[in-house]
Amino acid sequence: MGSILQALKAGAPKSPFYCRKSKIKKKSRRGIMWKILIIDDDFQVLEGMKKAIPWESIDAELVGEASDGAEGLEMVRQTQPDIVITDIYMPVMNGLEMIEKLRETNFPGELIILSGYADFQYARQALRLQVSDYLSKPVTIEELGAVLTKVIKELEMKELKKIEQEEVKRRLMMYEPFVQQEWLKSVITGTFNETIAAESIQLSEQAYWLQRNHLVMGIELMSTVRTANLSLIDWNLFRFALANIIREILTEDWPESDFIELHSHHAAIMFHIERSSGADEAVRRIQLIGERITDCVLTYLRLTIRLGLGHMKESWQEISDSTEEAFLDLLQMTIIPPLAREHPSTVPSEKELAIRPIKFYQELAEAIVYSKEETAAQIVEAYINRLQTMSTITPAYLQYLCTELWTIFAYSLYSVGIVLDELFPEMKLQPEISQIQRPEQLEQWLRGKIHIIATSRHWNENSKHKEAVDFMIQYAHDHYAEEISLEDMSKQLYLSRNYLNQIFKKATGETFTNYVIQVRMKKAQALLAEGKYLIYEISEKVGYKNVPYFSSIFKKYNGISPSEVSKSGL
Repeated sequence: MGSILQALKAGAPKSPFYCRKSKIKKKSRRGIMWKILIIDDDFQVLEGMKKAIPWESIDAELVGEASDGAEGLEMVRQTQPDIVITDIYMPVMNGLEMIEKLRETNFPGELIILSGYADFQYARQALRLQVSDYLSKPVTIEELGAVLTKVIKELEMKELKKIEQEEVKRRLMMYEPFVQQEWLKSVITGTFNETIAAESIQLSEQAYWLQRNHLVMGIELMSTVRTANLSLIDWNLFRFALANIIREILTEDWPESDFIELHSHHAAIMFHIERSSGADEAVRRIQLIGERITDCVLTYLRLTIRLGLGHMKESWQEISDSTEEAFLDLLQMTIIPPLAREHPSTVPSEKELAIRPIKFYQELAEAIVYSKEETAAQIVEAYINRLQTMSTITPAYLQYLCTELWTIFAYSLYSVGIVLDELFPEMKLQPEISQIQRPEQLEQWLRGKIHIIATSRHWNENSKHKEAVDFMIQYAHDHYAEEISLEDMSKQLYLSRNYLNQIFKKATGETFTNYVIQVRMKKAQALLAEGKYLIYEISEKVGYKNVPYFSSIFKKYNGISPSEVSKSGL
């Protein structure tokens, strides 16, 4: 095979490596093109290289050319190329001298020497300077293609390492709030390590808990006719809105409190109470806050929630006991008929009803999210053993528990980009549940489902995308008032637009653009319900500068225009 110049002059067929020019400029995996600079004092070589390199197929672009090392150094400074292809023997400054100076300035790119000199001394010096490859002229198209492919792979590895380092920095910046949330969840569910917690709490922001009493309010988002057919993505939007409402109310009415989202349709509030305050007065105030939260959620979101209260505790280590009591309160509302509650002798004791522990739910949800099948099986076995010792367990309760756990599975898996129904496409849930009459049948049913989830190929495909999807979801909720595009996400996550859109849609069922619109429309609905703002103000607050366009989107999404909502008072 002849050289590049010979092949071009002879009109030789292009190698498979060469790709025909496309009308659409192709994007690289990191969202931009690899930049290549060519330095050679032979004009024919420069032109031949420019024509022979398959720019589009390797996601690359020519950012400059130079005829000597000194000019090359200046071009490197100006263009910041990813790859430099250089000759050795050139006037003013040769290629090796230029490379030495680049190394002195810590040039991060890859260097390829293309030279007519095949002398070992030059090759050895190039090796010392850590160049990516050393090619002797004349070079074939195939040789050049193979070298560039190899070098770009090395660049991708560097880029990946850089991304990982940046991710470490990002996580360090996010570390405190993350630990804070995980800490709160572990305390409220009782999953914390008591020894470690006791040693660290003195130095943490929670130190003031030591001088206060604590009470937990359990929150259950009810399934209604309106929510019966909601997708998980809609549930997620409602949970964001619910959290915002509750946090705003707590900031005004009880700042010394913590709101914690739990699994699926459950959440909780920890109230920290001054010990000098009267217990009855504190409970009365908390009940009023609960009523306000319930009214606001119904008014702004048209959702129904139920609240349960635990007992006041003196020690923060007992907060999880208050949590269990709060959700036991909710459980009694669910499985004990109102008439039965009027006759205490017919109502099971708290000890007998302690069969819906939030700790169990939390531990099982975490085991499933992290695909720990053996751990999940042990958690289920221990819980079933407890159920078998309780005389009040009925088939109706076991079936109710199945429904609750299935909902928790669905929401937990959704958080890592897996749709539960896709793992069980042929499953008829209610007929299966109706067959469960004894605790051991429940255990067998749960272990079978957990095994399928943990061994599913979908798990490996989807879970690795969780962080990217989570970032995009959180970004949409944090920046909905700003210009948001998939291009922005592509640059921040170093993934192509199409790829991001695919994994986001696979995880959520929606394109990223549609998701952002949904977030904006939910916020617009809430702002309209408040009645404090004009339509153009709401349009700006949710990221639309063009009011007519906002109105058309709103009507398309809600079936009614913003002005009609204002007039109707809906």
